[in-house]
Amino acid sequence: MGADHLTVLTTTDTAEKAEALARGAVESRLAACAQISAPVTSVYRWQGEIETAREWQILFKTTQARYPELEAHLLAAHDYATPEIIATPVVAGSEPYLRWLTEETAAG
Repeated sequence: MGADHLTVLTTTDTAEKAEALARGAVESRLAACAQISAPVTSVYRWQGEIETAREWQILFKTTQARYPELEAHLLAAHDYATPEIIATPVVAGSEPYLRWLTEETAAG
């Protein structure tokens, strides 16, 4: 059952934006759950320069079937020019939780 499920990570620069991205995805049933982590420090190369930024991570729980719509939602709602959107397969998980995840992301 796990191969059909994903966690999807993105980041943004404020807690308010993180909550808006999370809430929009859950309200649209593109994710069953979204967890927002406290600020993290990101160090990255952008346009030839090394940058350091304080960001909030959002981890979405979704299904493989809903991923394309979740990605499209994040790209449309995000204000970064190139937002981080990384999907990782869930290789195992409790059957009741994964069943709930599937039910909550069923297109309705």
